[in-house]
Amino acid sequence: MSTMLPLLIELGTEELPVKALPGLAQAFFDGVVDGLSKRGVAVDRGDAKPLSTPRRLAVLLPGVAVEQPEQKGEMLGPYLNIALDADGQPTKALQGFAAKAGIDWTALERTRDAKGERFVHRSVTPGARTAALLPEVLAEALAGMPIPKPMRWGSHSYGFARPVHWLVLLHGKEVIEADVLGLKSDRMSRGHRFMHDKTVWLSSPHDYVSSLQAAYVLVDADARRARIVEAVNAEAAAAGGQARITADNLEQVVNLVEWPAPVLCSFEREFLAVPQEALIETMEINQKFFPVLDTSGKLTEKFIGIANIESKNVAEVAKGYERVIRPRFADAKFFFDEDLKQGLESMGDGLTSVTYQAKLGSVADKVQRVVALAGLIAPQVGADPVLAKRAALLAKNDLQSRMVNEFPELQGIAGRHYAVAGGESPEVALAIDEAYQPRFGGDDIALSALGKVLAIAERLDTLAGGFAAGLKPTGNKDPFALRRNALGLARTIIESGFDLDLRALLHSALESIRQQSEATAIEATVKKMKQMDSTGIQAQSMEVKSLPVDADSLSLDLYDFILDRLRGYYADKGVPATHFNAVAELKPASLYDFDRRIDAIGTFAALPEAEALAAANKRIRNILRKAEGEIPGMVDPALLAEPAESELAGAVEAAIDDSNASLHQKDYVSVLARLARLRPQVDAFFDAVMVNAEDPALRGNRLALLKRLGDRLGSVAAIEHLSS
Repeated sequence: MSTMLPLLIELGTEELPVKALPGLAQAFFDGVVDGLSKRGVAVDRGDAKPLSTPRRLAVLLPGVAVEQPEQKGEMLGPYLNIALDADGQPTKALQGFAAKAGIDWTALERTRDAKGERFVHRSVTPGARTAALLPEVLAEALAGMPIPKPMRWGSHSYGFARPVHWLVLLHGKEVIEADVLGLKSDRMSRGHRFMHDKTVWLSSPHDYVSSLQAAYVLVDADARRARIVEAVNAEAAAAGGQARITADNLEQVVNLVEWPAPVLCSFEREFLAVPQEALIETMEINQKFFPVLDTSGKLTEKFIGIANIESKNVAEVAKGYERVIRPRFADAKFFFDEDLKQGLESMGDGLTSVTYQAKLGSVADKVQRVVALAGLIAPQVGADPVLAKRAALLAKNDLQSRMVNEFPELQGIAGRHYAVAGGESPEVALAIDEAYQPRFGGDDIALSALGKVLAIAERLDTLAGGFAAGLKPTGNKDPFALRRNALGLARTIIESGFDLDLRALLHSALESIRQQSEATAIEATVKKMKQMDSTGIQAQSMEVKSLPVDADSLSLDLYDFILDRLRGYYADKGVPATHFNAVAELKPASLYDFDRRIDAIGTFAALPEAEALAAANKRIRNILRKAEGEIPGMVDPALLAEPAESELAGAVEAAIDDSNASLHQKDYVSVLARLARLRPQVDAFFDAVMVNAEDPALRGNRLALLKRLGDRLGSVAAIEHLSS
């Protein structure tokens, strides 16, 4: 086995893009490992992982073979009937093959395949030295990295994510000569830009992490992450609070620094009168600071910044951080105070002049539709319809606020604060905020009943409007985020346990759009006719057309669109596609009912009888589909000629009687468990009875029996999908 030596490759750069850094580091690592493996060079990865800082990408592998294994080659030559003449002498074909192989034809071996015996040249050559392969491996790894728009610098033709400044390439203690991106490889890395602005001599790859740490660089992103979390939590605790550390903010800070150092800062308490979400957004999104909360989760006047240097005067660094956020905080306070003077209710006056969508009218028009839907849904789920309509009426008003204009992410959140300040009930204020939930993938649905009603009503109108206006997503285009809205709607209904008739609600939403469009068109037509002057324009030509909405057809399309979104939702939960398809084929009107059927089919599929009954139901469906003539509606006991069909008929009727109550109560697990007991009679029937008997009466009666059985077997889901 070839000798294994540690390998280090480090590419030094200008500061790399923060969000792209993890992906670049992983791609660099994978490219090097794959390049070595592709060339047959043995690699001991151990627990190796990508190493990176804002100024470098590195690959550190515990063991890489110093050379490839022997390279075995095989070149197939002509078959014997072509290679040799009648006297057994080589033909020109064989002589040419031998010359190509570089040996005498008598030294060639023979092999046999399906067509016969043929000549073959087998060769073994020593493997190449890894040192000779590494420059090519490195070049390939760099070329394959995900860099959409490479930067170019100087007069060079090559490019990279950022200009490059140094290249370390060590295999064991030896420098491997390479010239990549205009850099000649060396063993000299570089330390922290400010705290150790000099080269770092590396004797071997084993010294890399410790030598860089001595130069104030933590090359392991996990180590930087752990240090940041520990330091931020310690500073927050010292300030009497707890740090708010979100995964996204933490990840960006990790990729901004090489040597993280915490700095505790503060701001004026008067800013705490502003909705804390606005202040937190400014700190996290704009400045990558960590807010400090009290034990109840409320924002304090403290925050923590992470410097990329251990300053001798931390107080001055803190002043700089505080100076940066103060203007944004002052703006937020001004916006908030001015909005409070106006009041949430009066903000709604401006919505009439804001176009929601050209074919769907203004935002005020949308609000009226959502109000109607909220009033329709609320009593069905035990919520107060008066409060639901009030919340829906105010839910979009904060779009006219100065705060939301400056901080768009605060839609709903700002409305909640203004509703509380305006004396609205706590339920209404909370619902205004929760109407936007889930705001993103993985976000929680609304918690309050009123918030759930608004979330459902809002998404129903958005989906209905999108389809009515011809904005159904195609490919990657989804300007109204209809896919996200469909999943949010489905999740809210299912996870809330709301047994709502979705198809009826979709129809109502579409009808509301149609009626509003017709009313608007009539109003516009009348207005135009009143303005008609003496130019002789005919009144008929002044008619304004309404938006054509086929509620019956579109509601079906929308239902299927929502089901399609659920396919991924259940797949993420580990539900097999066959289970989903079995329920989807029935298209239950209630998504909550859909979810209960999914659970039931999962339980049923684990039963030993499931596969056989699923196959039987598939067989029943095929038989009934091919049956000619009308199938009788009832089974005639007098026509049950065979013992097996009599036993099945009795078992089916007993199972139907036993499962009726469970089916009515939607206890689908009990229904399927009871039907599973039919397997012996079903198996016996298909073994002993010919369904398509010559006697039409017998045949019709047996088809009626199978139809009765199939209807009950398919009452929960199309279980034939479970049959392989």
